[in-house]
Amino acid sequence: RSVEAATKYFLTQAAASALVLFSSMTNAWHTGQWDITQLTHPTSSLILTSAIAMKLGLVPFHFWFPEVLQGSPLTTGLLLSTVMKLPPITLLFMTSPSLNPTLLTCMAVLSTALGGWMGLNQTQIRKILAFSSISHLGWMAIIIAYNPKLTLLNFYLYTLMTTAVFLTLNTIKTPNLSTLMTTWTKIPSLNAMLFLTLLSL
Repeated sequence: RSVEAATKYFLTQAAASALVLFSSMTNAWHTGQWDITQLTHPTSSLILTSAIAMKLGLVPFHFWFPEVLQGSPLTTGLLLSTVMKLPPITLLFMTSPSLNPTLLTCMAVLSTALGGWMGLNQTQIRKILAFSSISHLGWMAIIIAYNPKLTLLNFYLYTLMTTAVFLTLNTIKTPNLSTLMTTWTKIPSLNAMLFLTLLSL
């Protein structure tokens, strides 16, 4: 299962990177400007917005993230949910004036709604964390048009809380919610910390 997850992650990220390059090429073809932070052509802006959404896992390009997280070990899942989100968030931060605002807002609102809704239906903790991540990234994408610095603060807090959840789960060795309840008597302090951090997500 981990091989399948790695393949899905590689193909998705490779496709998104190709779209970033294609948006730069399209803009250079029409305007002579290669800088993706100053895109002026509408098609290039649309392609770049889609590419960043795919890298982040925003709706409708979220399909890969829950499956990849479910098929990965907890330590890998921690890296995918935190460290590997830093490059696309940085790209979003740098290129936000050049992105298509209507498309980005629509995808962000859908991500926030779908992430919360789909998370309610899950029993596997990793999938709950995946949909929580999609919802949080949706909020960040909404905020960035109005206050980019607040988006970065949101990302830092999200990273801190997600790291705490993954490290606690790695210690408890609990894959789903049903077995989580049975570990309460064994390690009550860690379980209390886990519930508090889950509430923050």
